[in-house]
Amino acid sequence: MIKLGEMQDLEIAKKVDIGVYLKSEANENPEDRVLLPIKQVPENAQVGDKINVFIYRDSSDRIIATVRKPKIVMGEITYLKVVEMSRIGAFMNWGLEKDLFLPFKEQVGDIKLNGEYMVGLYVDKSDRLCATMNLFKVLRTDSPYKVNDVVKGTIFSLKRGLGAMVAVDGKYLGLIHEGEILKPLHSGEIVEVRVSNVKEDGKLDL
Repeated sequence: MIKLGEMQDLEIAKKVDIGVYLKSEANENPEDRVLLPIKQVPENAQVGDKINVFIYRDSSDRIIATVRKPKIVMGEITYLKVVEMSRIGAFMNWGLEKDLFLPFKEQVGDIKLNGEYMVGLYVDKSDRLCATMNLFKVLRTDSPYKVNDVVKGTIFSLKRGLGAMVAVDGKYLGLIHEGEILKPLHSGEIVEVRVSNVKEDGKLDL
């Protein structure tokens, strides 16, 4: 299955003048194939070859492949820069030709042109990739960690009475309880912490 927002190895199914069509499985429906434009096709690529690509929608809303890895993929969070503002939201540079849309309803706090904000990726109701600053929505709770593991993460939210929310490895949701905070912390700070508990729902206490 071809997955929006992820890097994946796909097979060349057919060569055409404008590029190559890629598929994920041998028995896949031809309508589900995705185009990799000619300028990104590796030299001497042949039908049957595997290519590592990222899948997104182009400016005409067509699903398309690129060999360029963007600054963020599904399941990760990172800082991206706002390059354009509009009535309905902001557009962020994520390293691809088409900028990434940050809808107004997914913004937290004041957003400014050229500002850098920590975001994650999600697929909206129209099956398009968008950014969100609501990181609880995108961080995963299936980490491989156990009690006493030492991990690194980025603080993305500080809540009085609760503590510091941490994106462990930029992927997993963790919390440093307020009573465990021994020095002032700030949003965006990278911390090295120990896992003190893995909750039933998979969230990490740090």
